[in-house]
Amino acid sequence: MISRYTHPDMGRIWSDRHRFDTWLLVETAAAEAMAAAGIVPPEAARDIRERGGFDVSRIEEIEQTTEHDVIAFTTAVAEKVGPSARWLHFGMTSSDVIDTAQALQMREACDLVATDLRALAAAIHGRALEHRRTPMIGRTHGVHAEPMTFGLKLAVWYAEVQRDIERVARARTTVSVGKLSGAVGTFAHLPPNVEQDMCRRLGLEPAAASSQVIQRDRHAELLTMLAITAASLEKFAVEIRGLQRTEIAEVEEPFGRGQKGSSAMPHKRNPIGCEQICGLARLVRANAHASLENIALWHERDISHSSVERVILPDSFIVLDHMLQRFTRIVRGLVVFPDRMRENLQRSRGVVFSGTVLLELARKGVSREDAYEWVQRNAMRSFADGHEFKPLLLADPDISGVLTPQEIERAFDLDDQLRNVDQVFDRVFQTAQV
Repeated sequence: MISRYTHPDMGRIWSDRHRFDTWLLVETAAAEAMAAAGIVPPEAARDIRERGGFDVSRIEEIEQTTEHDVIAFTTAVAEKVGPSARWLHFGMTSSDVIDTAQALQMREACDLVATDLRALAAAIHGRALEHRRTPMIGRTHGVHAEPMTFGLKLAVWYAEVQRDIERVARARTTVSVGKLSGAVGTFAHLPPNVEQDMCRRLGLEPAAASSQVIQRDRHAELLTMLAITAASLEKFAVEIRGLQRTEIAEVEEPFGRGQKGSSAMPHKRNPIGCEQICGLARLVRANAHASLENIALWHERDISHSSVERVILPDSFIVLDHMLQRFTRIVRGLVVFPDRMRENLQRSRGVVFSGTVLLELARKGVSREDAYEWVQRNAMRSFADGHEFKPLLLADPDISGVLTPQEIERAFDLDDQLRNVDQVFDRVFQTAQV
């Protein structure tokens, strides 16, 4: 899924050309490590580095006969290298190349995702500061709860994106391992020090132990991380979709000049970007499930994981890259309606301050059970009769017999409700890396 929102390098990382380039990088590093260990003639390693090359079309042509992509690759490279090619792939099995090279691709892709996440964090940071004191109603179960600010909602998002960044870094470390341990992980043909040297040249860690393959719990951790990040984006997008509903109308994703919302209804401005993000998150989650299925292979390996990874790795990274870049643009261009937020905050006629009144009664010595019953009956009356909540409290003899009019008035002070928002911002943003 390459789109105008996808970073061009993400598609390049998963292209056939780059995959073969990375295979050649591994083969070259392995040959040089073997030369350093006295296993391969130095001139052979030099020839592999200087003459090694390939044509993708030639690899595809050979594979038509071999039905084996690595053999097709090494054959095509050997044609370029010449006589020294007898030392190419010496003592190695296909997975030594594929798994080590795939680690390099995954590492590159993680770096792009991390860059995307930092850009999103910066966008959220800016909008959070803009709306630090923009009051709105908080909702639980979809129902008015207590006042908050839109900036606080965004600060919650920012903190989650920071955790996504940390997860990417951990997963990158987990998958940044290579192997050169042979067909069943015994180093029967090459000693461990050659693997160590090869990995050092590639900037990888050697797998402490491997079978014919690097174990797929590592890949599952990576794909699960991608799925969690996609789920974060889905969570944010669902919130925007909910707040964009006509009945709420507190925010709206950007709607460009000339954009059309419906072929039948010219008035429509739909949250299509957020809806797309929600849909694509399902795809990334499904791919994470497939990665978990790849962990269990027969004995030292089978290839049931191979066909799956050819799809889920590029697709998950490319899709998530698209999601991150698109949602970042949505955040930057998000239209916020503070007046509508305040209107909705006032729509419930003040009952959202019921918790503060309850606490004030408790401070004055009223049992929680009695205080709850007194406040609730007035809240229910406000709902049923459409009356403002505060006058009902002032007229209630139980409540007015305990709280003064000034104390009741103070319980409805919005600034007092939001007095600690700045402290939350300090905790979230004081060490912000944007």
